[in-house]
Amino acid sequence: MSHVVHRRNLDFLLYEVFNLDALLKENRFAAFDRAMISEVLDVAQAIAEDHFLPCAAELDVSEPRFVDGKVVSPDVARQALKVAASAGFFAASFDEAVGGMQLPVMVAMAANGILAAANLALANYQFLTVANANLLSAFAAPELKSLFLPPMLEGRWFGTMCLSEPQAGSSLSDIRTRAEPVDAHLYRISGSKMWISGGDHELSENIVHLVLARLPDSPPGAKGISLFLVPKYRVNDDGSLGDFNNVVTAGLNHKMGQRGTTNCLLNFGESGECLGFLIGRPNEGLACMFHMMNEARITVGTASVMSGLAGYLYALDYARTRLQGRRARDRDPLSPQVPIIEHVDVRRMLLAQKAAVEGGQALACYCAMLLDLKAVASSGKAAEECDLLLELLTPVVKSWPSEHCLESNKLAIQVLGGYGYTRDYPVERHYRDNRLNHIHEGALGIQGLDLLGRKVRASGGRALDLLLARIGATLAEADPLPFFAEEVVALTQALDALRAATNAAAACHDPEQALANATLYLDGFGHVVVAWLWLRQALVAKAALDMVSAASARDFYDGKLAACRYFFRYELPSVLQKFSLVETLDTTCMAMRRDAFLGG
Repeated sequence: MSHVVHRRNLDFLLYEVFNLDALLKENRFAAFDRAMISEVLDVAQAIAEDHFLPCAAELDVSEPRFVDGKVVSPDVARQALKVAASAGFFAASFDEAVGGMQLPVMVAMAANGILAAANLALANYQFLTVANANLLSAFAAPELKSLFLPPMLEGRWFGTMCLSEPQAGSSLSDIRTRAEPVDAHLYRISGSKMWISGGDHELSENIVHLVLARLPDSPPGAKGISLFLVPKYRVNDDGSLGDFNNVVTAGLNHKMGQRGTTNCLLNFGESGECLGFLIGRPNEGLACMFHMMNEARITVGTASVMSGLAGYLYALDYARTRLQGRRARDRDPLSPQVPIIEHVDVRRMLLAQKAAVEGGQALACYCAMLLDLKAVASSGKAAEECDLLLELLTPVVKSWPSEHCLESNKLAIQVLGGYGYTRDYPVERHYRDNRLNHIHEGALGIQGLDLLGRKVRASGGRALDLLLARIGATLAEADPLPFFAEEVVALTQALDALRAATNAAAACHDPEQALANATLYLDGFGHVVVAWLWLRQALVAKAALDMVSAASARDFYDGKLAACRYFFRYELPSVLQKFSLVETLDTTCMAMRRDAFLGG
């Protein structure tokens, strides 16, 4: 079995749950059929297993070093990324007109997710470059696009985003980096940026930084931030590389996971003139940057799912083959030992992993589908609805997998027992890698504030109404079926609690109290969405069981029904307590005085 992808489940989500076949009939995707999609995924799996996975442990141990002013990584990292670039995966979802493959985002995300499951540290360079290029495609001037997009989509130049600063992490309104006009097109950039993933390396010919900075006459706070394209090496009019642009690495941050991805403190203009180009309009940098940030959040959520999947697949394989102990009813010490998957608690842990990982994968796939549906929308209203739903779900798809697929990685370690926390096996690395996704592109608490403070109230609550209508349609489909009576009642109760919590927070005049339990709201909201997607999967599986006879097919669909029932019985009930704390505007945490944590 593969340790980086479960292709049967991927096909189930793409075709049976989210109807990729219908999407492939649209003009935009008419060049593809099932056979071609399968070939794309075959190539991604082959690259993952033959190039990304073999060097994952090496890059984890031999993390990048700062030597004589340069960042040095094992050469195997460059070679593996070159293979992925040559296969077209940097350009997978981009339009053919700019050199892309024009794949559906659902397929591109699935293919790149396979690479992430094999080696997340390497995949980071790719996903940052793709997100950077998408932003440039949306906001850059035509002459900048013609210079910078082709080498980025070919995987010759990589990209980053530079937001945080040493004194300003999530509080972007406090950034100090400056941009002084040089002429009508160029700006002189000066300042420091911290926690920059992929900020410096020798893996590509150039690095394209997207940098938030302030113009001299900008207003204070978030309304005074502009966005600039700042290359590591200047680019001549013919696309050739020019002089070093004085983007200097001041040091590397050494992390607990994703160690093969450089993480840097960068100084702009400290050792000489550093030049950049304005992207978008002055003082509208955050709006542009969040185009990239929101894409990055979806990608981080997908990476969390795939790290969880990699741990789950390894734990499942181990549990099937590791002999230890006997069944509880077997008291004969001379009888043969059994594979540990025969022990009920091991099956519980594996089922918890399956429910989290396959639920998270459905969530990521649904968000990718919204991007595809927007791209082929036949009306402005349909496109707007996709936008609203995606805005609402972005903090959820980033945060729910990074919380619960991380728990899946923890359980994978537990399944292996003592071996689980040794470097002899990859599950501890997958856990360390996934732990960073909890913080990447906005920590969990930031996502909660975004969801409860902004997203559920946006457009008069229309996005939430759209989501609730879709959940209601699934409940209406399940309601006549006695098999799903328990799930219908549980999800209906959870929705009632969600509505009550949302209304109570919206009615509260004290914003601090209204948002005091926003993280709990976020987690409960995510559980409701994933429960809905599990019910959708289970409805498809139940219908399919009536039409298949092959044992392997029946096993797959039975597994879906069991995982759905697990999620509804073991996980979904927790939302009632979480939403109750939000609805009652509980002040336990808010009232805790800072001096009372230790006292005198």
